[in-house]
Amino acid sequence: MLSRIVTRGLAGLAVVAGVVTLTFLLLHLAPGDPARLLAGPEATAAQLAAVRTGLGLDRPLPAQFVSWASRAIRGDWGLSLATGRPVRGMLAEAWPWTALLVSLSLGLSYLLGIGVALLQTRAGRRLDTALSAISVALVAVPGYWLAVVLIWIFTYQLRLLPAFGAAGLDADFLGPGARVADRLRHLALPLATLTLIGMGGAARFVRGALFDIRGAAFLAAARARGLTEHRIRTVHLLRHALGPVLTLLGLSLPALFSGAVFVEGIFAWPGVGRILLDGVAARDYPVVMAAATVSALLVVAGNALADLLRAWTDPRVRDA
Repeated sequence: MLSRIVTRGLAGLAVVAGVVTLTFLLLHLAPGDPARLLAGPEATAAQLAAVRTGLGLDRPLPAQFVSWASRAIRGDWGLSLATGRPVRGMLAEAWPWTALLVSLSLGLSYLLGIGVALLQTRAGRRLDTALSAISVALVAVPGYWLAVVLIWIFTYQLRLLPAFGAAGLDADFLGPGARVADRLRHLALPLATLTLIGMGGAARFVRGALFDIRGAAFLAAARARGLTEHRIRTVHLLRHALGPVLTLLGLSLPALFSGAVFVEGIFAWPGVGRILLDGVAARDYPVVMAAATVSALLVVAGNALADLLRAWTDPRVRDA
């Protein structure tokens, strides 16, 4: 087991290094010059050269990469080219908002998805087909399109929920209860967008796992002992499907983070995704590199979590 963890750890570090290197190269090869954006369209060649020298962009790419990597390993992500603020501080401010959105949507997605899958195990053919079609549609629909539809319905048509930001302009003047209600109203639409998409994938995966084992011998033995169908489904059937579900849970974390990038941009949610999109638009290299590194680390952590959960629930994997 220890050798498995070490091997996975080394492979994860290699993945992070590859992602970081590729991101650095693509950023510097992509059209656009941050020095031009900072200096302005009327800057002279001398002014532009001075800005590039001040930003360290006049050095060869290998030297720039080594300089950035040596600082990043020490926890110094540099300064934002657009705002001049420390990137580490920007991410520290934004990360709790992303963590709140992702964690809530992940929990709700699996609770609702497992509930839908359990319902399908005892539903008739028509209801099972209808729920399967809805689940597939939720998996296939682009997150940004679903976000726009929800905004159109609940903000512009029904006028029930705000569409942008994490709080209203008057949030600082509200009482404690009204402030919490205001935050929940702003959270509702981005949370619903990520939850609906995640719920579709979870329902499809859990349904497949449940249907694969619903004719197993241990279930027939449980029925022979006189156990109720409700107990068989919620205890025995769901418990044996837990391994694949936990594996999917670990793998869902990086995918959910990637989806949250565009959702945060659409709803102006003050998380890491919005910072990343703003950094790409401004050719803010330090911000984009820091966000890409965090994303790569999250992918590796999600895969490692999936492996550990799978080994914890399945002795065959643990002893391999």
